[in-house]
Amino acid sequence: MIVFTVRRLFQAIPILLGAALIVYWLMSIPPDPVLKQFAGHNPPIPPATILANRQRMHLLDGFWYGFGRWVADFVRGDFGPTLGGGTDNIRKDLITHLGVTTHLVVPALFLAVVLAVITGVMSAIKQYSFRDYTFTFFGFLFLAMPTFWIAQLLKDTAVNFNLATGTHFFGTLGDRSIPQPEGFGPQMVDYIGHIVLPTISLALITYAGLSRFQRASMLEVINSDYVRLARAKGITPRRLLIRHMLRTALIPMTTATALTVAVFFGGTVITETIFNWQGLGTYTVGAIVGGDKYIVLAVLMLTGFFVIVGNLIADILYAVLDPRIRYE
Repeated sequence: MIVFTVRRLFQAIPILLGAALIVYWLMSIPPDPVLKQFAGHNPPIPPATILANRQRMHLLDGFWYGFGRWVADFVRGDFGPTLGGGTDNIRKDLITHLGVTTHLVVPALFLAVVLAVITGVMSAIKQYSFRDYTFTFFGFLFLAMPTFWIAQLLKDTAVNFNLATGTHFFGTLGDRSIPQPEGFGPQMVDYIGHIVLPTISLALITYAGLSRFQRASMLEVINSDYVRLARAKGITPRRLLIRHMLRTALIPMTTATALTVAVFFGGTVITETIFNWQGLGTYTVGAIVGGDKYIVLAVLMLTGFFVIVGNLIADILYAVLDPRIRYE
């Protein structure tokens, strides 16, 4: 397993470099971000200041030299300069914004996976029943709903609830109240009130797709020959479900969940924008709009790392769920 893990990590290096090269090229196409940043200043910015900032951002380097220099700096832990400050800003900002996004992603992913597994299995066991049709209806309903629409609907409902009850339990702006209430209990209530709405909005969309995936996987297992043989041997339905059917049906679900982790970290921008969470998605969009290519590159490497680790964990879980799988 150790050899397999190390080999997979080394195989991921050229993939990350290729992705970084494409992003570096795309971020080099727009107009000079320094000129854009200083445009319209009154009095005008001196040309020497503009030139110094272009040199600081390495905008005067050739394409291949600039990319090679960035790779060498990145290996040493230097993520590059930003338009607004020094070279340490990216590292600090990544940690800050990643922490905010993690508070949203972890509970949303947990809720989505648990609901998807439960409803997917229940639908497959009673195929074409009222329960199956009900879960199918809600699954396709949430799939058809845009993320921004669900998030805005929940936000408006929470605002009306707060006005009607005269309370401020549901927070609709930011990940916490400012100033923070004193005491552990009030702070936990404040945290839950702010996280519950964006978590639900993000989890519902993900749950809908994963539940259909889990249902299809479970139906394939139910109709397999080894399940029929187990039934013929008289294994109790409960043991057959938990020990044999569910364990096998979770293998494809593991891959889908691992890929969802990376999508979560890179695709929370809509939810973060509506609820005013200063997370990784909002941070990335601001960098793209401003032409801050070193921030975009750093976020790309971070999300790429999540993809690699997520798939690696999925491969390891395969061996746990299916004893027939062995890695050499």
